[in-house]
Amino acid sequence: MKRLYHFILALALATFGAMNNNGSVALAQDEGHWVGTWATAPMLSGNNNNPPAPGLANNSLRQIVQVSIGGELVRLKLSNLHGTDIVEINSVELAVAKTAGSSSEVEEATTVNLTFNGNSKVTMAAGGMAVSDPVAFHLDERQNVAITIHYGKASSNSVCGHPGSRTTSYLAKGNTTNFNTVSKTDHWYHILAMEVMAPENTGCVAVLGNSITDGRGSTTNKQDRWTDVMSRQLNAACQEGKVAAPVGVLNLGIGGNCVLNGGLGPSAVRRYQSDIFEQEGVKWIILFEGVNDLGGTNNGELTARRIIDVWKQIIRLAHSKGIRVFGATITPFKGNNYYSHDHEAGRQRINNWMRTTKMLDGVIDFADAVCDPSDNERLDAKYLFENDWLHLNAEGYDVMGKAVDVELFTQEGPLADDDEVDEEEVQGIWIEAESLKNDTYGKNFAVRNDPMASGGQFLETVKNLTNLSNDNADRLMADFNVEEANTYYIYARLSCASYDDDSYFVSMDNGSWDMANGLFTGGAWEWLNIYKGYLAAGAHRLGITSREDGACMDKICITTSSMPPITMGGVPTGVKSPVGLEATTVAPSVYDLAGRKIDAGKLNNGTKGIYIINQGQGRVKKVIVNK
Repeated sequence: MKRLYHFILALALATFGAMNNNGSVALAQDEGHWVGTWATAPMLSGNNNNPPAPGLANNSLRQIVQVSIGGELVRLKLSNLHGTDIVEINSVELAVAKTAGSSSEVEEATTVNLTFNGNSKVTMAAGGMAVSDPVAFHLDERQNVAITIHYGKASSNSVCGHPGSRTTSYLAKGNTTNFNTVSKTDHWYHILAMEVMAPENTGCVAVLGNSITDGRGSTTNKQDRWTDVMSRQLNAACQEGKVAAPVGVLNLGIGGNCVLNGGLGPSAVRRYQSDIFEQEGVKWIILFEGVNDLGGTNNGELTARRIIDVWKQIIRLAHSKGIRVFGATITPFKGNNYYSHDHEAGRQRINNWMRTTKMLDGVIDFADAVCDPSDNERLDAKYLFENDWLHLNAEGYDVMGKAVDVELFTQEGPLADDDEVDEEEVQGIWIEAESLKNDTYGKNFAVRNDPMASGGQFLETVKNLTNLSNDNADRLMADFNVEEANTYYIYARLSCASYDDDSYFVSMDNGSWDMANGLFTGGAWEWLNIYKGYLAAGAHRLGITSREDGACMDKICITTSSMPPITMGGVPTGVKSPVGLEATTVAPSVYDLAGRKIDAGKLNNGTKGIYIINQGQGRVKKVIVNK
């Protein structure tokens, strides 16, 4: 069947696609869609993982990848997302590699030259990327492909790449295809993804993970990570007719990565948008991360709650795009220095949520598959890598890959429920940012729509101001009351995509305006502190002024809690804009704790949960239904 499809697609290319002089193909509009067959998560390589001598500049680098599914038409994506200097590329070639990385040898007759907008040369700006033109290139499933890049100007000190390649790359001096004399390094540089043109029913699964997904403990140049094993299982299931169409597998693991903050590479909450949702053809997502967060926390339960909230964000966004999400339980780590009873409680909380929630479309119970039969808090000793009681060896990864039920990829019908009631969290005064825009204040803020924002909307700054503005149109003002004198924290739910768009000016009670800077979130929604100070009981005024364009604010919480909120937050209460809302009366409305308006009939029908009744003019009532 696979060969027949390749023949049909090749015939379609001959019929509908015109071959350009450079060998790339001009596509017809209805040949299928792009699907990822291989990808890796980009990060700044760092001093210990930079290219060896003679460096990248004016030299040639051959890198080996093993794709997951086949095709006849491919394209390559390159990335300089985390680089700080331009990267000049003189040319790029693809060829079938003779090994999975143990040598640089290729099948010379299979070599094809890539172009970028018809040119062999391409330059990536700092933070940029490049996508090749489609090219006819026969790919078999699990085929080894050599990507040879001939560099012009390129830094070897600030390099976007992926340190945990578990695959050897070969660096030769000069613009050459002779790799007999080379420097070797087990890292990838600048390669991001390879995609194939495939029928509409073909898709891929994107796996968000840390070192256990990245493959620490697997065998260099053997391609035996658990995701590789899963890919082979899926390919076999497709050939046997158990899965209707090929499933690409994209490993987006980063060694040492965290979900929330810290760790190595951009955190999952900051990278999931680009690493998962910007991949082509994603129909499924696997969430398998959190052990590094737990190992470094001083509050396992709270950290677990925050991780679960991030997973809920991803699930809701995925479901809005028709993508199914599977949760993978965190494997045990008793015996590692990450372990404590508190950290274990966090692991159990996440795993129990995955096993019981109605939000996930499926669960992969890795923890159960590889634990010690007599102690489920500990790995089975036969799967240990370097006896660190955290990472697995190749045998353990084989067990994990085979623990993935291929029937998860045959589901049809509705997606799982994404309306789970979030747990009650910090008490405070909640303000929807967009409610502060009126005829006097905030006119220079733009209201934007986003299903991931509370109430579906947020405010974006559209002016770049180097100095404090005195224009009320650039300011948001909120009057609120506190019942007791105390130290108060003000948190804002922000989405700041870059370090150039991550600051505001903030004042309290018409006092000095202080800059709240360093609010970068990588484009994800995240609660960050913008003010801390002592407030007397009574009335106060909060002011926020735009500073950098592109900063996005969804919601504000004023609280005595030193811990930021976890979810979208409670219902807006006890606050009004200085203009236009003094006489407003709001009809009673019912909300869940995520701030979503719900049918009041849920209370009358006894639907279990925690609800807020907004009675207007700052009066609210909490109702707990236990029926």
